[in-house]
Amino acid sequence: MRWGLVGASHIAATRMIAAFRATGGEVVSVLSSDAGRAAAYAAEHGIARGVSDLDSLLADAEVDAVYISTTNEKHHAQAMAAIAAGKHVLCEKPLAMTVADAVEMVRAAERAGLVFATNHHLRNAGSHIAIRQAVAEGRIGEVLSARVFHAVYLPPVLQGWRLDNPAAGGGIIPDIVVHDADTVRFHLGEDPAEVVAMAGQSGLGKGVEDSCMSVWTMPSGVMVQTHESFTHAHAATGFELHGTEGSIVARNVMTQNPVGEVILRRSGEETALPFSDHDLYARAVTLFGEAVAGRGRPSADGVDGVKSLAVAEAVAEAARTGRRVAVDYGGI
Repeated sequence: MRWGLVGASHIAATRMIAAFRATGGEVVSVLSSDAGRAAAYAAEHGIARGVSDLDSLLADAEVDAVYISTTNEKHHAQAMAAIAAGKHVLCEKPLAMTVADAVEMVRAAERAGLVFATNHHLRNAGSHIAIRQAVAEGRIGEVLSARVFHAVYLPPVLQGWRLDNPAAGGGIIPDIVVHDADTVRFHLGEDPAEVVAMAGQSGLGKGVEDSCMSVWTMPSGVMVQTHESFTHAHAATGFELHGTEGSIVARNVMTQNPVGEVILRRSGEETALPFSDHDLYARAVTLFGEAVAGRGRPSADGVDGVKSLAVAEAVAEAARTGRRVAVDYGGI
């Protein structure tokens, strides 16, 4: 697979370029709106071409697929252009600024016969794969509730538009709630139906929310509690599932790294569940490539991206209005 990077981003530099290369791929071009940055980024990362015009990147016959990691408000137009150019697309979350735009992206790729995927990394973690397997095997019985602890500290290198630019899609809800929505859907196999929420600024946000708490109801009756923040420098992340026969308590697993622990509690005993320590992003890229080859599907496809965004939209509306909000999946 030969990749074009739409966005000279930090995540591409620290995670995705290595993942593409580790899975046999090649990064042949990178786009930045700043020509100087494009050239410098290409030189730093051993990429053949740095360009400042999207049409130039998409016209490159050597580019088979694009990875989009620009600011959120650019995703829709860039993905639609890539699809029109016949390129497969791996897009960062959230897919777009609205569910309607995200649905349009997914439908366009379907009509074009192209693979379109969302870069939801957590469902690729060995820890979460082990949790899902334990739930599927009935090891905690019928699931009653879930709790997600995803309050962290946003490192300075990632601060900026995420903290002060609502027009670019800044704020904790589009940044982190979407990940938690996808992870809950991954484990429970169903889509949140209604949400209530509160959000606010707790030290870093300037014009956008930097902390959020919400409760979701699932069609099965499972209740989900989540906490996301950019301001918690000393908190550990976690994911819990509680059932009629036991509980799964996972710590330090809401992360980009293959770390943490997963504990199964049953009948007064605790058992550590083993899991693979593979690279999350390399697994996502591998499954993307398999899907392009006609074997299987991406780890998180476009529909998954639409649904995580729909939950985030509902959480944002619930926090803004103080009302209980039904999740609207845009007909998908």
